[in-house]
Amino acid sequence: MRFGWLAGLAGAAFPCPGQSAGGQPQALYSTGFEFSEGYDPRYTLVGQNGWVSDGSGSNGLLTNFFQGDGQQAFLGYSPPDGTNATLNVWHPINYVPAGTNGTLVTFSALLAITDSSNTNWDDFRWSAYNFYTNAVGTNTLGASRLFSLDFDNYYLTINYALDDGKGFVSTGVSFTNSVMYQLVISMDFQNNLWSATVNGVNVVNAKPITTANAVLTLGDVDAVWAIYDPANPGDNYMVFDNYKLSAQSAPSIAPSLQTVGLMSNGQFLLQVYGAPGAAYTIESSSDLLTWLPRTTLNSSNGVMDFLDTNAPGASAKFYRARSAP
Repeated sequence: MRFGWLAGLAGAAFPCPGQSAGGQPQALYSTGFEFSEGYDPRYTLVGQNGWVSDGSGSNGLLTNFFQGDGQQAFLGYSPPDGTNATLNVWHPINYVPAGTNGTLVTFSALLAITDSSNTNWDDFRWSAYNFYTNAVGTNTLGASRLFSLDFDNYYLTINYALDDGKGFVSTGVSFTNSVMYQLVISMDFQNNLWSATVNGVNVVNAKPITTANAVLTLGDVDAVWAIYDPANPGDNYMVFDNYKLSAQSAPSIAPSLQTVGLMSNGQFLLQVYGAPGAAYTIESSSDLLTWLPRTTLNSSNGVMDFLDTNAPGASAKFYRARSAP
């Protein structure tokens, strides 16, 4: 039996990270860490051009780690002071999405993680934080972490965490030391969803930016060294370059389908991803010509299951989802 799926047949599709969306992008921040931008490799990254930090441990600039690409930033390698378990470095953004304009924020960076030469290994992360102000918006009062994408240098796996307190979840995708990767994270603030790709491979798909009703603003995107054992840190480090953030108007979300698999009884399970609170009609076909509506789904968080109980016995079946009126 063959199964297939199509998606986004009605309305504008939710853009994969890195794809163009409605409206012209607004540059929020961009740097290549070049000497011509005022970055001096004799000094730490923190303290140059508005970069700040929390925690301790080494950070700085390298030249031609990515061959032919000038200077790059790094964090890690030299141990932190005392018992610090993390080092966060970031450039403040403090972006407030306004209505339906500029609600899709895209972050991108090149990165590579160099392995430890000792027997200790740590994690490197990219974490998005919000920010909140006083009632009149004149003073920043604090920030909270929204979500993180984690590169575990012991298991060489990529994981993610939300702000639900449940810890890290495996994406099922691995990485290789000393290999350059293009990371793209897309944040749809209008619909409270984020996705991520690594070298074009989808590692996170339509997860909530916040599960805790946190303020939906973007304070910064941090590069993080998370030390597994502060008493015995690894000398591993993460190099990153071409750090960019942009915002643009977000289109409406059309559904996307993901195969869960064929059940032991022959029934077929799909997951449907769309806008929270929206309704979607699932249709099936055996020849890609005639489509029959099967059911209409909706979900408060935009994730829905569809179990095809009529799949057993079919020689071939295809599925698609449409936005329901």
